[in-house]
Amino acid sequence: MIFIEVVFLLLLVLFSPLVIYQLFLSIVALFARKSAELSLTEKKVFAIVVPAHNEEKIISKTIYSLSGLIYPKSKYDVFVIADNCTDNTAALARSLGTNVLERNNELETGKGYALRWAFDSILNHTKNYDALIVIDADSLVSGNFLEIMNDYLSTGSQVIQSSDLVLSTPGNWSIEATRIGFLLYNYVKPLGRKVLGLSMGLRGNGMCFSAKMLTDTPWQAWSLTEDVEYGLILQLKGIHIDFAPEALVYAQMPVEAVHASSQRVRWEMGRYQVIRAYTWKFLVKAIRERSIKYVDVFLDLITPPFVNLIFVMGIITSCGSILWMINLLPEYLLLLWIGLFSIGFLYLFIGLFVGGADKTLYKSLYKLPLYLFWKLKVYIQTIRHGRQKEWIRTERDLATELVKDPSAPSKSQTIYHEKR
Repeated sequence: MIFIEVVFLLLLVLFSPLVIYQLFLSIVALFARKSAELSLTEKKVFAIVVPAHNEEKIISKTIYSLSGLIYPKSKYDVFVIADNCTDNTAALARSLGTNVLERNNELETGKGYALRWAFDSILNHTKNYDALIVIDADSLVSGNFLEIMNDYLSTGSQVIQSSDLVLSTPGNWSIEATRIGFLLYNYVKPLGRKVLGLSMGLRGNGMCFSAKMLTDTPWQAWSLTEDVEYGLILQLKGIHIDFAPEALVYAQMPVEAVHASSQRVRWEMGRYQVIRAYTWKFLVKAIRERSIKYVDVFLDLITPPFVNLIFVMGIITSCGSILWMINLLPEYLLLLWIGLFSIGFLYLFIGLFVGGADKTLYKSLYKLPLYLFWKLKVYIQTIRHGRQKEWIRTERDLATELVKDPSAPSKSQTIYHEKR
């Protein structure tokens, strides 16, 4: 009985900080101030980079979204990186009046290499850009995006991450569950950090970098989750990453489960690589500098996704209930675990409230168990996959007709080539 009690106590000590800290961030997020009106500052010049690997089915929607931004057209250019494409991505993007950067490199494959090459090319462009923004090829952007980024840059920000969310797909349990995860991880928790003055991590979609920062600290992340890794590199260097909740980017998730699985496998493998490489660095940094900002990153790295965390805690609490009924576990320990389990759900509902969740999201909560079992299957696939380094394109479900939009804006079409 003593052994069982010790095990449950140790597990409680291990899980409590992870759950309580997330609840704390969500509560703090309740006190976030509404954004003030944009300051009337000089308009900066932006280069919007859209990395694309065989995205002919979806790229036009993203280009149309970017062409409709509420910002002077002369103050921003869109560059599509057609990276190792074997389809009509480059031709389609060019037909829509977009600058195209074609890259063919079989030695250095992956999104990280494509971004570094594109950043170097654009920073050496004849036109001087004040900042570079990364938007995924499967995304729609809020009309105020550049206005918000311009305002943050004008007040001194060097690196900014927007709200990275998921387009609603009512009736699709995997997408709606993913939407909950994105809302909590990419909006609610960062909003709490913003209130506390802590740094935000990078999420890949909706990143903004000042040209000076990219020149001083060039992109140097090549893992499967290259965006998260580069954010960690910047934070280790003491570079603050601001969160701009007012700017929104919505990604379209694959509808078919098989396509969603391949995407999730890549995410999980990348997450493991980053955890293994950076967790101890931030723990050592937190101890040496006695800084809460590094403790925050450390906790964020070791905290499993919410659905995983609540599932494991549910199993432990259920086992505790059985052991208590046969007098092998003290009642106080069972009550503590029930309390911690309840805190997890409290965080979920406060987070949904802070994020302004719609009715569809609340209705999809009852399908979380189905999503969990799907994720378990994904983890098994991840283990079987082994190590993966290439940029594996996520299959899309909707085809896009390859035609030129007659109303597409007329822009110069810059074409760069790199072949190896």
